[in-house]
Amino acid sequence: MARERSVLRIGNASGFYGDRFAAVREMLTGGPLDVLTGDYLAELTMLILARDRLKDPSLGYARTFLRQMEECLGLARERGVRIVVNAGGLNPARLAEELRGLAGRLGVEAAVAHVEGDDLLSRRAELGLPDGLLAANAYLGAFGVAACLAEGADVVVTGRVTDAALVAGPGIAHFGWTPADLDALAGAVVAGHVLECGAQATGGNYAFFREHDVDHPGFPLAELHADGSSVITKHPGTGGAVTIGTVTAQLLYETGGSHYPGPDVTARLDTVRLAEEGPDRVRIDGVRGEAPPPTLKVGLNRLGGHLGEVVFVLTGLDVEAKAALVRRQFEAALPTGARPAELRWTLARTDHPDAATEEAASALLRLTARDPDAARVGRELGKTAVELGLAGYPGFHLTAPPGPGAPYGVFTAAYVDAELVEHTAVLPDGRRIAVPPAPVTAQPGEAAAELPEPLPAGPTRRAPLGLVLGARSGDKGGDANLGVWARGEDGWRWLAHTLTVDRLRELLPETAELPIARHLLPKLRAVNFTINGLLGEGVAAQHRFDPQAKALGEWLRSRHLDIPEVLL
Repeated sequence: MARERSVLRIGNASGFYGDRFAAVREMLTGGPLDVLTGDYLAELTMLILARDRLKDPSLGYARTFLRQMEECLGLARERGVRIVVNAGGLNPARLAEELRGLAGRLGVEAAVAHVEGDDLLSRRAELGLPDGLLAANAYLGAFGVAACLAEGADVVVTGRVTDAALVAGPGIAHFGWTPADLDALAGAVVAGHVLECGAQATGGNYAFFREHDVDHPGFPLAELHADGSSVITKHPGTGGAVTIGTVTAQLLYETGGSHYPGPDVTARLDTVRLAEEGPDRVRIDGVRGEAPPPTLKVGLNRLGGHLGEVVFVLTGLDVEAKAALVRRQFEAALPTGARPAELRWTLARTDHPDAATEEAASALLRLTARDPDAARVGRELGKTAVELGLAGYPGFHLTAPPGPGAPYGVFTAAYVDAELVEHTAVLPDGRRIAVPPAPVTAQPGEAAAELPEPLPAGPTRRAPLGLVLGARSGDKGGDANLGVWARGEDGWRWLAHTLTVDRLRELLPETAELPIARHLLPKLRAVNFTINGLLGEGVAAQHRFDPQAKALGEWLRSRHLDIPEVLL
């Protein structure tokens, strides 16, 4: 597969469905690669694809990928680069068929394989999954991808596999790893996790973005070695940066504690070692692996009801009193029997005193309504708001006319015995290879990390946390993940003792009543928090202003604390 047996160069060209279209061509032309991967799936994406499939059973895959291959499949074959993507979504067999047709029309010889078995919707009752689902997909591992590559596939499309399987699969095929090679598999999983979100590893969404040129960051690649170690880098001359900081940020993204379980291996994040090997080169080694759990995670998507929204603009003086008035008026005016199941009011004080523009003088009062009946969150909601127009607070207006209620989805997770899932590699010649589950499994534990010595007492200064700490945050169903790291040993000593669960609740009052778990990762100089329930029923339910918690870390970094002057 590779130009050199000792190193496998694996790039990434997509971190989500809708990522930079040109990235496939950029990665194929920017420098040498053996494999190009693309991650197109997320919890929200699976809901979008499920709704596509409802309208047309032949759909359910990421159609953007087909257009990218129309432009670049010939280029990939000319350069000997194999393609591995999860763009198959809910219909990998159909995408594989479409790719074969495309290759024929282009006159390109390309052996296309796919991986299936993750779609459990038709087996819902047998597996004890709930009613009313639009999609139910198990997170498969990397050995199906590896089987396809080992049998000569040039392009492999999958449905719902773990994001890291797109990198671990080529590693298995190239180096001949078996399920017993837990350390090598764990190293590949860590490399895959760093690559999976594309430019987030090269300076995108990075807390200290002002230190680098991130106007147009390149996409990342991993130089994977036989022992599972890797070097994270990017093509020469591309924008962005690969540093210990950018890699640390991505390692903390949407993970939890010291044990990161997956279908093939449980990667020990507390064993990860990072080292600068040169400009835009970060070595990852030392990763230990343990047996995976006996169950597979299953993502469940269903319709939760309908969602409607009205945003009132409150300008100038008496903002709090205006908000209270419109809320009283609105709720009193709702017709009997027309009240939505849930009404949520949020006042965003975006207004400034003595403002030079009207917009800067205005605050936003957002009303979000949910109900199984679309009419209650659409027509009735809008009618009630509009009728207050000349009878409400002074300066009454809305950001936009109220629209009809829109359906929203709910994501939850279940777990099924891995032996009950029919993981299958479908080869280019149509042969089907059954992929067995991991032969040895165990319930992941959680290593107790020791606190470092506290920083000695000294003078402090009130300042934003973000001057000394980085953060990255994201969503996992209804929970939020928030990783925070320090860039030096003194900063780590202060962070570990200062940013406790109680302190986090003080700094982010929205989390005050929620269960929070804190995990220490000393080798990364980081703490990782899981905030249960912050996102309600998941991103599609639009439970809060930032429904995916993408900016939660930046909110934390903007909060002020007494920081030791030695760190500033």
